[in-house]
Amino acid sequence: MTASEPIPFLDLKAQQARIAPELRRRLDAVLAHCQFVLGPEVAELEAALASFCGAAHCVAVSSGTDALQIALMAEGIGAGDAVFLPAFTYTATAEVPLLLGATPVFVDVDPRTFQIDPAHLADRIASVRAADRLRPRALIGVDLFGQPADWPALAALAAREGLFTVDDLAQSFGCTLHGRALGAAADATATSFFPSKPLGAYGDGGALFTESADRAALFRSLRTHGEGTTRYEVLRTGMNGRLDTLQAAVLLAKLTVFPEELAARERIAQVYDRRLGNLVEIPARVPDSTSAWAIYSVLLADAAERERVQASLRAAGVPTAIYYPRPLHLQPAYRDAHDGAALPVAEALAHRILALPIHPDLSEAAVGRICDALDAALRQ
Repeated sequence: MTASEPIPFLDLKAQQARIAPELRRRLDAVLAHCQFVLGPEVAELEAALASFCGAAHCVAVSSGTDALQIALMAEGIGAGDAVFLPAFTYTATAEVPLLLGATPVFVDVDPRTFQIDPAHLADRIASVRAADRLRPRALIGVDLFGQPADWPALAALAAREGLFTVDDLAQSFGCTLHGRALGAAADATATSFFPSKPLGAYGDGGALFTESADRAALFRSLRTHGEGTTRYEVLRTGMNGRLDTLQAAVLLAKLTVFPEELAARERIAQVYDRRLGNLVEIPARVPDSTSAWAIYSVLLADAAERERVQASLRAAGVPTAIYYPRPLHLQPAYRDAHDGAALPVAEALAHRILALPIHPDLSEAAVGRICDALDAALRQ
């Protein structure tokens, strides 16, 4: 890459070149046996993923969104139920409760780590109970941008309040908290294999993790139209949420290099920390954790400075992105569901946050260019 060539925000082509032989072997095997839906690679992937994150059971599904939906469907969550979730995250987390007839209750986040704020969660649960219009039923805690949420605090609060817990691990598969990979911190854990994720397929895909054999069996039924022991025994209303075998093959190939890629992402994040810590607000590390670094976001002074910096970086061949330009409670689709509670941190972050490129194939020279360009943009 030349000094003037644009830097890719995500470089799937470079990754594909590194894993080409194993990827080809895996795909050829599927093309040979022609079991394109729930073929043997799906069960192999489920075992590998469960082993990686230390969960008892893994159920591969068609997307991270479907994973969330199946988890809530299995608990019978619907009309009249309150589902607590962070206001600062991707739309799928709030979309699923609404699709099931439940009501999302938005919770503010920590201003430094961007993770859901347990103290504000406690306040929101108390306010819902006091209003006595909804039944507090579930908590979806999101591990945002690659880092883990405070699951010990969230789990303790949920247990005290009788809430079903779902860990939305979509952006953070591969992270650890207190020396353990996430995957068993909640009643159910949902993740995504969207191509841009640290472990991404070549299309949509997802998985559910649980410590309960009964829940795992229910998840498997729900992902396949609610079927029972035979294909045409329908025990419940389910959905078509199966993972394609070709996507399982891709993920098995990528798993062979996933630990190395997590290490590469950490090295890049450390360079950003060193180079940018005196220029902008860098993301605070969650204590006693490791991050999958799906996204590395810095905070600028305000929206005006962000717009100016983005334009300068674009001119220098450095791409950026904004996750997220509007918190969920202010989205048109969710305004009517919101109870009007103030969520100032989420709203402030939306005006200040800016994501920089981070992926395993980002060269040392490219990281240096990005840091130099951001330094120059801030001095203009």
